Amino acid sequence: MATTPKKSRKAKDPAPLVVPVRNLRRTVLRWALRGVLGVAGLFASLVLLFSFLNPPVNIYQLQEISRLGGLEREWVAIEDIAPVMGRSAVAAEDANFCLHWGFDMNAIRAAVAQGGTRGASTISQQVVKNVFLWHGRSWLRKAMEGVLTPAVELIWSKQRILEVYLNIAEFDEGVFGVQAAARHYFNTDARNLSALQAARLAAVLPDPKGRSASNPSNFVRNRTRAIISGAETIAADGRDTCFRY
Repeated sequence: MATTPKKSRKAKDPAPLVVPVRNLRRTVLRWALRGVLGVAGLFASLVLLFSFLNPPVNIYQLQEISRLGGLEREWVAIEDIAPVMGRSAVAAEDANFCLHWGFDMNAIRAAVAQGGTRGASTISQQVVKNVFLWHGRSWLRKAMEGVLTPAVELIWSKQRILEVYLNIAEFDEGVFGVQAAARHYFNTDARNLSALQAARLAAVLPDPKGRSASNPSNFVRNRTRAIISGAETIAADGRDTCFRY
């Protein structure tokens, strides 16, 4: 019996690889969201942790360690810092420290009115920048600072914010924190600083590499007198109540 020959099957060409664009977009968005939530969770954990644990080192300090080979720094509790030092720092850097929630809107409006020629960063903003972020004027850093500052204000006390600030502020090249600064400039401890010494230290804060507390210029002397007066006013009108110790 004759058999009908089978027709040979023509091999089919492999189907082209089609990437489902919609699925790819969803995957990217999902991983991006996970990344954002992961970063947010990390910073939230650090904000909570540093509300009671002292930050070990920050990005700027690591850069200075690499450049200088080492730093002068020693952490001291706020109870071991002369109260006049806290008032002097607030008078010099953020007179309304106890009155705002992280941003001094009056200072910001004044800075905008003057074309950005004056600074408007509060002590809280400076703490956020130095503890969690990096130095620079990028929009990313400013945006992160804008988010983290209210979080720090919400979780930390004002006294804690000031304590951290006084311990991480730069007072001379490679000299960080009020204890190291007191010894560096005056051969004393932070708890023993006089009103004049505290005001001198506060006077160098905006430009620690260009100003000296032990060899003050006329500008630093004039600023020191203004800070002494401002610290006395803050104590008299009660604007130190949120950090008084």
